[in-house]
Amino acid sequence: MTFTSTNPQQSRTVVAQLKRSQIFRDYEQAFRETTGLPINLRPIEAFDLPHHGDPKESPFCALMAQSNHSCSACLQLQKKVEEEARLEPKTLKCFAGLCDSSVPVRVGDNLIAFLQTGQILLHAPAKADFAKATKQLVQWGTEVDLKRLEEAYFQTRVVTRKQYESILRLLTIFAQHLSALSNQLMVEKASEELPAVAKARAYITERHAEELSLTEVAGAVNMSAFYFCKTFKKATGMTFTDYLARVRVEKVKNLLLNPHKRVSEAAYEAGFQSLSQFNRVFRRIAGESPTVYRERLHGPPAT
Repeated sequence: MTFTSTNPQQSRTVVAQLKRSQIFRDYEQAFRETTGLPINLRPIEAFDLPHHGDPKESPFCALMAQSNHSCSACLQLQKKVEEEARLEPKTLKCFAGLCDSSVPVRVGDNLIAFLQTGQILLHAPAKADFAKATKQLVQWGTEVDLKRLEEAYFQTRVVTRKQYESILRLLTIFAQHLSALSNQLMVEKASEELPAVAKARAYITERHAEELSLTEVAGAVNMSAFYFCKTFKKATGMTFTDYLARVRVEKVKNLLLNPHKRVSEAAYEAGFQSLSQFNRVFRRIAGESPTVYRERLHGPPAT
C-alpha cells in the first residue's frame, strides 16, 4: 500500500483546527480520565516531546525530559515510531522499557497527523529494569537525581498487553472520526483574501450534482481556465478535480445517514457519473469502500 503526506505546514494548520474542535476536546478529556494516560494529536514532522506537560505525563518521562541526552533519545524514539506508524498503529519501547504508540490520522491515502499515547510499562517494574536504564544514563553522562528517578520509575503506569491493545483500538476509532473531520475542514477551507476562489467554492457546492468542468467554473468567476487552476490550487491546496470529488464524497456521506438510501442512489445524486469512478474516488478519499462505510453506520443490510 502506498501513502503520501500533506506538507508540514498544512498538517500543522489542520491539527490546530482539529484541536480547537469540540469533538477533539471532549475525547481528549474522556481519554485521560478513563485511561489515566497522556494523549496528543501531532502534526507530521513535529520536533518536540509529545506528552511533555500533559496532565497525565509519566513522572519518569518528565524527569528524563530535563536532561539533554535522554531528551534526545526520546525525540529519536518519537521520530522512529512515527516513521513506522504511517500506515498503521505502531508501538515501540524506549531505553527504559516504556512503550510509546502512534496511530496515523489519514484522509484516504494522505497522512494528516498522528494520535499518540504511551509512557506505560507492559509488566511490573523491576530493580533489574531500572538498573539497566541507569547504566544507559551513566554511559550518556546524564546528570540526574537517581533516588528521585527510581521513585518515579516505580510509579510508572502498568497496563496489561490486552488492555493496551484495547486503548490503541479506541485511538484508531477516534482517528477515523478525525479523518472525516479533516476532510470536511479541507472542503470548507476559507479563502477570504480571494473572493473569486470563495465564489468558485460556493458555485461548486451549489452545482456539484451536475456535470461540472473546470472551464465552466472558471468562466463563472471570470477567470481563464489556466489561471483559475493555478489560483484555486494555491488557495485550497487541492486541484479543482480533487476538491469537487471531496465535496461529492461529503454529500454521499450525508445521504447515507439515511438507512434506506442505497449507495448507488447516493453516488448518482451527489454527481458521480459512474459507480466504478465513485467507488475508486470514495475509497481514495475516505480510506474505505462506500459499502464498508455504510455498514459501519447502519450494520450489514438485512437478507
